[in-house]
This record gives sequence, C-alpha cells and structure tokens, in this order.
Amino acid sequence: MGYIIGFDYGLKNIGVSIGQTITRTASEHPSLKARDGIPDWQVLENLIKQWQPDCAVVGLPLNMDGTESELCVRARKFANRLHGRFGITTQLMDERLSTQEAKQEAAERGHKGDYGQNPIDAIAARLILESWLNQHTK
Repeated sequence: MGYIIGFDYGLKNIGVSIGQTITRTASEHPSLKARDGIPDWQVLENLIKQWQPDCAVVGLPLNMDGTESELCVRARKFANRLHGRFGITTQLMDERLSTQEAKQEAAERGHKGDYGQNPIDAIAARLILESWLNQHTK
C-alpha cells in the first residue's frame, strides 16, 4: 500500500494529512508549527521516516481567478525543500476553497476556535490530499 503525505502550507501552521493510494482516502494529523513558513525540519523528518510516503502533495494557494497568490511562491519553495531534504517526489495541488470548506467542516464538528489544536489546517490538508488522490490514483 502506498502512502502519500499532504500539506496545507501556511506561515504559522502547516496542516498535515496522510493518504492511501488504494482507498484514495486521507486522515488528518496534527499540524506542524511554523515560523514565517519554516517548519521544524526535524519534526518533519520524523514524520517522513514514520510514514515513508511515496509522494508529498502541497496545496498551492491560487487566487479565485487562477492567478498565483503571494503565498504560492512560498508554498513552491516549501515543496522544493521537501524534495531537496528528503528526496521525496512533490506535487502541487490547487487548494482554492479548501480553507473555507475546512472551516465549515470544523464548525459542523462543533469546533468553535476556542480550544487547543485548531483542526482547520489538518482538515484542509486532508481535503487537498483527497482531491489529489481522486485525480491521480484511478
């Protein structure tokens, strides 16, 4: 069974999900803290070693009209660093509306944004990865 790791890149948090190519499903994992978009690379290395994914999918935060946002450059850089540091193949995936959908899902789960781990980044990472899996593993 092949695993794919998904990321919802952000400057303060990076959402994480793990997906399976056979079932084309993904599950949420705790988000990584980031400082100005830079994660703790040791924590990320441990995650990569644990799951040994075949590929990493990084959400690309395009504007609604399809043009690139300012954050796109940073998300691409993150994907390139994943490849450079860990030798993992990286793919970019359009993530438009994933955060809004994640917020709606979190609200439906009863999350009010006032406690502990904010699930929105992890939910968004899962949604991004599931979209990628549905497009690329048929």
